[in-house]
Amino acid sequence: MAAVSSSSLLRRLRPGLPAAVVVSTAVLGTAVTAVPPAGAGAAYPAVAPAPGGAAAPVADPTGTVSPPTSTPSTPSTTPFPPSPPTNLTATQVRTTSVTLTWTAATRGCCPVVGYDITYYQAFDDVIYSLSLGDVTTTTITNYIQPGRQYSFRVSARDGDGRRSAATDALTVVTPVTDTGPDTTPPSAPQNLTVGEVTGSTATLSWAPSTDNVGVLGYNVYRFDGWFTSTLVATVPGTTYTGPLPPSTPLRTLYYVRARDAAGNVSIASNTVTVPTTTTPPPPPPSTCRVTYRNQSEWAGGFVATVTVQNTGTAAVDGWIVTFGFPGDQQITNAWNATVGQAGATVTARNVDWNRVIAPDGSATFGFQGRWGASDAPPTGFSLNGAPCTVG
Repeated sequence: MAAVSSSSLLRRLRPGLPAAVVVSTAVLGTAVTAVPPAGAGAAYPAVAPAPGGAAAPVADPTGTVSPPTSTPSTPSTTPFPPSPPTNLTATQVRTTSVTLTWTAATRGCCPVVGYDITYYQAFDDVIYSLSLGDVTTTTITNYIQPGRQYSFRVSARDGDGRRSAATDALTVVTPVTDTGPDTTPPSAPQNLTVGEVTGSTATLSWAPSTDNVGVLGYNVYRFDGWFTSTLVATVPGTTYTGPLPPSTPLRTLYYVRARDAAGNVSIASNTVTVPTTTTPPPPPPSTCRVTYRNQSEWAGGFVATVTVQNTGTAAVDGWIVTFGFPGDQQITNAWNATVGQAGATVTARNVDWNRVIAPDGSATFGFQGRWGASDAPPTGFSLNGAPCTVG
């Protein structure tokens, strides 16, 4: 496999936003030297090539005209670039690398000498590019991070700089670990749509994802149309009702990713636009209370329970409790909930028998874990994406 010969990054253009285009031009200067005829006693100034590329005759003071010293070559003007490469495939996707293969392009007028790859992270405005020699596989590591979505395109080029059209985009999502028991992300949620819209809320719904182990829940994101995505909720089911977003100069789009217990996230769903409001509504009052109890602790280990109480007037049918450890705790096993941890963030989802929490009712789950530097208790909890009172 040939080494990468060059790399660069560009800014993607976003619909509805002004774009600046930077053009780089290379100027070649040609030095022309006139060679005097044999026996001449002096050299005479060179003359620039005449129109059409032929060198103009050189005259000396005696009236003798010297013929051009060489016949210029005519540059190729053929319009036939290579065909696009085909069968672009990701043969290996790891946390910090993606290996691509493709079927070689067919030459046009001239032999294919290399391939250009462009790629970008979903919901970001930077395009990365690199140029390769005449190969049909490469492993990309620059700017590849765990748990991220990337799209790749490949085009061919010939020796005169003609480039083929690019392949269709190939989209992958990297796992959060290469060594854990589950490195397979869920499938992408499908058919995200906007349902009922009131004066202050909108409801999103989508078709469920699948996973080789099990889908823990769904992350709902708001995207500004440029490069900032905000996680607005984590829900156990396939609907989300939230406040209308405030009006901004940028676009307001929503998308959804499925998530499994290991922290792997899916490729994003399609995006939808939600109507905006000029004045953001006040946050709704908390309808949950969470109590965290460290039941036992020893050097390097602990056992804790979490009780979530429904303080609202409607039953909670399906719940996900999310919180972050302030120390270096790592959960090793759990009961009464399906618990996943990614970094310091813990997500606990109901099991079948405790999925409904009636008004003034509660559900309790527990876990065992290990710690090294600190076993400080969490201070912030959310239920289905809404913050809870702690106490």
